[in-house]
Amino acid sequence: MSPLSSQGAVRSEINVTPLVDVCLVLLIIFMVVAPILHAGVKVELPKTVDGRSMPGKSDQLTVSVAADGGVYVRSARVSPADLPALLVQIHTAEPDHDVIVRGDRHLQYETMCEVLTAVSRAGFAHVGLVTETAKSAG
Repeated sequence: MSPLSSQGAVRSEINVTPLVDVCLVLLIIFMVVAPILHAGVKVELPKTVDGRSMPGKSDQLTVSVAADGGVYVRSARVSPADLPALLVQIHTAEPDHDVIVRGDRHLQYETMCEVLTAVSRAGFAHVGLVTETAKSAG
């Protein structure tokens, strides 16, 4: 009998336990970080009982209007005077974007109308308003 066959033969198996551990840690990190990155500007959304979803596209442009009236395009603050020109520039570069507008529930109606008018005049055809779904009683 040769010494290799009776003791310590070479095994060619892969131990996947460390790989699974690393994958689970990465999954947990992404689950914690993803909502933080998506949140962007803090806006207290209005509540509705029944809302419809916009067909989900990956190329949506987010315009947020905070409670103080500050306008944010893609999480960058924009002055109201510069908003129309910026939206036209974005529409020219990327005309097939859908626009979602996140407006704080405490805003004046006039402020939201100005933002929606600027979005419409820039040429965007598909515009949606983001709301929270309120729980209905019953």
